[in-house]
Amino acid sequence: MAAMPRFFTNPYLLLTLTSLFWAGNFVVGRGIRADIPPLTLAFGRWLIAFCFILPLALPHLKTQWPLLKKHWKILVYLGLPGVAGFNTFAYIALQYTTATNALLLNSFIPIATIAISWAFLGRRLSPLAAVGVALSLIGAVSIVSHGELAVLLNLQLNRGDLWMTLAVLVWAIYTVGVSRRPAGIHPMLMLAAFTVVGLIVLAPACAWEIASGRIMNFRTGSLLALAYIGIFPSFLGFLFYNRGVAEVGPSQASLFIHLMPVFGTLLAAIFLAEVPQTYHYIGIALIFTGIALTMKKS
Repeated sequence: MAAMPRFFTNPYLLLTLTSLFWAGNFVVGRGIRADIPPLTLAFGRWLIAFCFILPLALPHLKTQWPLLKKHWKILVYLGLPGVAGFNTFAYIALQYTTATNALLLNSFIPIATIAISWAFLGRRLSPLAAVGVALSLIGAVSIVSHGELAVLLNLQLNRGDLWMTLAVLVWAIYTVGVSRRPAGIHPMLMLAAFTVVGLIVLAPACAWEIASGRIMNFRTGSLLALAYIGIFPSFLGFLFYNRGVAEVGPSQASLFIHLMPVFGTLLAAIFLAEVPQTYHYIGIALIFTGIALTMKKS
């Protein structure tokens, strides 16, 4: 594992920070959709992340190159959905759907992860953990829907929601796969390998988008947003998430994604002066209760 301060070795802390970074990614991704086209945003974020990853990965390349060649198939398998897939599909989705719809669909990632983990790895949840997952999901949905059933009943699904559903499935596949990543490869070198795979796929897609006339608006706000997404959700977020999955398993790790609406609420309160409502507190309480139950030993 990567050398980190002791404060950053707790997998639950790492997963919590990941959700904080990714909550910001959804907000920023929706906010700059008019300035940065989705494929350009996906390619740009990983190009920035790669600039931070490469210096930390290179010292391990010479000694671990044989391991990379030996396990190239699993590295490609993880790089495609993890780097090239999920966020690209999510950014495309945010071009057509609301942040509410996207966050609501994103809340089903733990359910999809648990289902895939059960189907292909035979991993089952304890009854207590299943209750925890259900409570956490209800809490996330409560926050996204503002605690009103009418919001859910009146959701208008569109092609953006289909893209987001595909993104959810892709991320669940990645989460289950990363728990079985090959041993012996340094985390930074592995993340570099994932990123190279993703960039190889995203580069022609980005070029096609530019050739079609969709060009990034180079202004200070969009550049700062791209820098944030490249450093925090991409570089640090993936590093933390991969370690968290390795430590606690895919089903439990994916449940922390339900913290994204919690952090969205906090970010809105801090930066937008939006006062949290009763449904926020109820949803947050349910999410933390659900996560606590899944962390208990059966």
